[in-house]
Amino acid sequence: MEYSDLITLGIFGFLAQIVDGALGMAYGTLSSALLLAWGLPPVNASAAVHSAQVFTCAASGASHIVYKNVIWRIVLWLAVPGIFGAVIGAYLLTVVDGAAIKPWISAYLAGLGVLIVVKALRKKPAEAPRNDPAIAPVGFAGAFLDTVGGGGWGPIVTTTL
Repeated sequence: MEYSDLITLGIFGFLAQIVDGALGMAYGTLSSALLLAWGLPPVNASAAVHSAQVFTCAASGASHIVYKNVIWRIVLWLAVPGIFGAVIGAYLLTVVDGAAIKPWISAYLAGLGVLIVVKALRKKPAEAPRNDPAIAPVGFAGAFLDTVGGGGWGPIVTTTL
């Protein structure tokens, strides 16, 4: 990897984090789209994005715990199916040809970008979840699509909740 590649990757991460900081989501969506457009295979784009998110999400999660913003029963209903969705999605990326799945992932990320904009502009009051077990499929789908597409947990799970 050349020095110019590191600068390019740093710019991608900076831009994605600016958007994520402003919206509270979309780091994975934007950085995955940029990495795929740059020519990285889907499995490598997903691995790079999720490796970077380990640190940023840990800091964000710790902050929410400190300020008592966490509803733990919802975390449990999301986490367990989310783990299964992420593992299945990661496995799928390792067995499917990157060139074959890349157009599908690109279309998914473009659609996700539209969804983010639509949901950001929509004015709907927040409601408390009525049935915690009904959250489990949202966790599975969000984690699966996030892993395969490189982004989507925030736009799918957060906005659904």
